[in-house]
Amino acid sequence: MLVIRLVSGPAGPDALVLPVRPGGPDSPDSLISPDSTASLEPGLVPTAVPIGDDVRTEAAAVLPATRLTGAAGELREHLRPGGSPARLWLLGVGDGDERDWRTAGAALARAAKDETQITIALPGEATAALRGLAEGLLLGSYRFRLTEAGKRPALAEVAVLVDDPDALAGTLDAARATAETTRLARDLTNMPSSTKNPEWFAAQVAEAASGRPDLHLRVRGPEELAAEGFGGLLAVGGGSATGPRLVELDWRPEGARTHVVLVGKGITFDTGGISIKPVPAMKLMRKDMAGAAAVIAATLGAAELRLPVRVTTLAPLAENMVSGSAFRPGDVIRHYGGLTSESTNSDAEGRLVLADALAYAARELKPDLLIDLATLTGANAVALGKRHAALYSENDTLAAGLLDAITAAGERAWRMPLADDYVEYLASEIADLHSSPAQGAGSVVAALFLREFTGDLRDRWAHLDMSAPSWSDDTHGELVKGATGWGVRGLLRWLATLD
Repeated sequence: MLVIRLVSGPAGPDALVLPVRPGGPDSPDSLISPDSTASLEPGLVPTAVPIGDDVRTEAAAVLPATRLTGAAGELREHLRPGGSPARLWLLGVGDGDERDWRTAGAALARAAKDETQITIALPGEATAALRGLAEGLLLGSYRFRLTEAGKRPALAEVAVLVDDPDALAGTLDAARATAETTRLARDLTNMPSSTKNPEWFAAQVAEAASGRPDLHLRVRGPEELAAEGFGGLLAVGGGSATGPRLVELDWRPEGARTHVVLVGKGITFDTGGISIKPVPAMKLMRKDMAGAAAVIAATLGAAELRLPVRVTTLAPLAENMVSGSAFRPGDVIRHYGGLTSESTNSDAEGRLVLADALAYAARELKPDLLIDLATLTGANAVALGKRHAALYSENDTLAAGLLDAITAAGERAWRMPLADDYVEYLASEIADLHSSPAQGAGSVVAALFLREFTGDLRDRWAHLDMSAPSWSDDTHGELVKGATGWGVRGLLRWLATLD
């Protein structure tokens, strides 16, 4: 993986990157009247470590011919035969906030993939710039391939010029841990389901958690799940040759005063069961465990960063397959804790495994806060498009804190209403609840169903339906085509605000 080093100078001999911002009346590089249209030209960003006058003068002279606007992610390469550095890259960083630097870093990682090493100079106030740049470099350079054939060159090392490397080491560590755990979530989600089943997923968690102090792992198999009454997880996983698992990963630092439980939907492949999906809807169902991947990765990140908050993650894992032992439309399922649900659509399986985990968390773990992430409904994308998760919570403070952290981390979510008008659709004639009613707004009704299993934590619970942003159909910003690892960055930012 790409190596990022903090240095105070000098610039490397091969390639140097200088940041460029949009021009305007406030640009300190402008030596003319703020009222002049010429002040709207882009300019070089002043850097913390001075660059040689000859290089900076040359860059300033070349800049107008590049037609750069300074927008985040714009890039131009300028060759300097016989010069040092031999190549000069001009990189648009927009307004210079963390989001723009993240976009710029990702664009640089892709454009400079044939370079061996590059040096980039940062501005004086570099904390936000460094975090965004490092995350962008590490996430934008991500590739998932199961073959070495046709493997493309990739940028190996980036030296970042700052005035005080020691002062910024913690910022780089946080960015690196965030990006590495996001990459792990992407790897888990991208893995084909011919390899990825509940047993395999649990083994990956065990390997990643091994040897980490204050991190504890328990994995329940089918026999334990049956003995303890996890009926939803057993029903959904009953049609598969590989039985379900419940992964419980607990980050328990000494002195933690707040306990958070994270729950993530972990359907390692979803055929829809007997209510089978059409092929176009089924072909990407290896991603139906992206919520579990995100919460597991976030917990590992919390341990890596030694965040002073206890985090217990529950990942209910199952394959929703078609066989003689698959659960049927119309079955009544008894969940952990005793509530029953009637399911008339076996393709509404995610809420069944989440219900078990939420009930277990509320009854046995009794945390301060309860958060679940799930690729739960296609209605998420209908309502909010491809890049936003839907957030549901009755707690304004909790919802606002999550949204602020998600936004700061460069992810997107939108708060949706928990409309009690739809509660009547959850009524069943033969069970406590109907898990798959055909009426009401799909994402909202699913959230209302989950709420019934949160017990005393109802007012300290949030649900994130992240089906749409868990996968990208193209490359943009720090995202590449495929799994995005959505939720890892936002959760880590949020957990860092707790004590």
